Amino acid sequence: MTHLILDTLTKRYGTATAVSGLTLEVARGECIALLGPSGCGKTTTLRMVAGFIAPDAGGITLGDRRIERDPPHRRAIGMVFQAYALFPHMTVAGNVVFGLEMRHVGRAERDRRVAAALDMVGLAALADRWPSQLSGGQQQRVALARALVTEPDLLLLDEPLSNLDASLRGEMRSEIDRLRRRLGITTLFVTHDQEEALALADRIAVMQAGRLVECADPRSLSEHPRDVFTASFLGARSVIPLPAAGISMATPPGASHLVLRAARLQLLPAGASTDAPFSVPAVVAEAAWLGDTIGYEVTAGPHRIRVIRPTTEAAFAPGQPVRVAGWPDAIAWIETSQGVAS
Repeated sequence: MTHLILDTLTKRYGTATAVSGLTLEVARGECIALLGPSGCGKTTTLRMVAGFIAPDAGGITLGDRRIERDPPHRRAIGMVFQAYALFPHMTVAGNVVFGLEMRHVGRAERDRRVAAALDMVGLAALADRWPSQLSGGQQQRVALARALVTEPDLLLLDEPLSNLDASLRGEMRSEIDRLRRRLGITTLFVTHDQEEALALADRIAVMQAGRLVECADPRSLSEHPRDVFTASFLGARSVIPLPAAGISMATPPGASHLVLRAARLQLLPAGASTDAPFSVPAVVAEAAWLGDTIGYEVTAGPHRIRVIRPTTEAAFAPGQPVRVAGWPDAIAWIETSQGVAS
């Protein structure tokens, strides 16, 4: 059942268009990630849904009600901000109860819901602490509890993990996923982190220059992108326009671009033979040690191809001739008719 509808949402700032005709439907209980580079319009979209920015055109329907002209406090929405936005003069419990007080919820019910929310995020023992006494992960949990305590119809997350260090991001990502699935709450979140979007979202809406480029489940988007921008932006891959000089292989009818997945390509010594459907001689341009893997940039004629290989394999040095090989699972095709081939 569709729960949230964004209908041709548009927002302009003078002559600049931040969001242009964005249309998106979100099912009840579904988690959608708005993914794209800085300035693509994803945060503007989220803030229009939250009610902090009024759209210049288009509508927003939540449940059975149009809400694009409602003030934020009348939208039954909970939001977690990038900077958490906790009140420094209030305790953890004071921050969480604030939204309930604004809604004039009775004392007994407030106490019950605050206790339940803090227990849900594992902070029941810290109810009397001040925000300055908390770690970044704990502050993030307070912000999440504050958003959920009002029992909203929709949860909005604006770059929820960007202020956490790498060790905490994975932990909090799992925590958010567990909570939103347990509550069955419809969720819309903004991120530029592809790994975060792939791990949390039921579907990913890729945005570029204010427009919705493509929207699909993570596996479909990763394995079979329909647009050149999506293929280039999502993950480590190389996108080569066709026909490609120096690359000879069977091409499906209508294919406009060849997509090569870096982690599935093989890097072989220059003289090695292979019967892989994709095979080209190349020269290593760059080699970067990444811990468990080595990231290579190789040149094959006019093309630059990225390859990621485990450190357990023999390493190649910059300037060394090699052969890049790929089996069908390393290859995808984009047709001009499917998306914007650009």
